[in-house]
Amino acid sequence: MDLWVGHWLSGQRFSATDVDCAITVMLKILDGKCKMKPLEKQVMAALYRQLRTRTGELMGHDLHEFIRTVSACLTEAHKDRVYEQRVLAETRLSRPVMKAFKARIRAQGLFAMPASLTRQIEELDDAD
Repeated sequence: MDLWVGHWLSGQRFSATDVDCAITVMLKILDGKCKMKPLEKQVMAALYRQLRTRTGELMGHDLHEFIRTVSACLTEAHKDRVYEQRVLAETRLSRPVMKAFKARIRAQGLFAMPASLTRQIEELDDAD
């Protein structure tokens, strides 16, 4: 997954605002509020991992560190903080900015993974 997303990302231009959007989506995934399909969430998490060294326009390394910490072990105490950070992130970015980001990455083929990779991921999910 990470190889596919890294390959896709190498052909794209990502702005600081795009990094903010990726951070916000990752917070939504951690908070359980992301409405994407399971495979799309995995792709978005992989995209976030590719971007986690970049600073956003509104969000920076403090949020990257926070996401790294809670991703390793999401405790009950962390869940409240994830919720707070997600809400703050969503208020910093306008809905049109987020919608445009999601539409652009779809149109540019982020979710158009090779069928063989998609099957492998789905088989792993079924095994869990």
